Amino acid sequence: MNDDLWRRDEIESPCVKICVLHPVEKICIGCHRSGAEIGAWSLMTPEARQAIMAELPSRASKLVQRRGGRAGRREG
Repeated sequence: MNDDLWRRDEIESPCVKICVLHPVEKICIGCHRSGAEIGAWSLMTPEARQAIMAELPSRASKLVQRRGGRAGRREG
């Protein structure tokens, strides 16, 4: 039996299993990838994935925590 048949290299991913797209920025609040990037991830080259992963830390600043409830309605 050929063990290589069952062996595969796992694709490196920034996924942290918090899969929710931000309603305004349209990027995942967990990994900071766009929906299109997430959908195409397994088809990308390792170099393309690395390029996106290098950008992800700078995307985090786009996600400002929303204020909900009464505090969100208060006039500042």
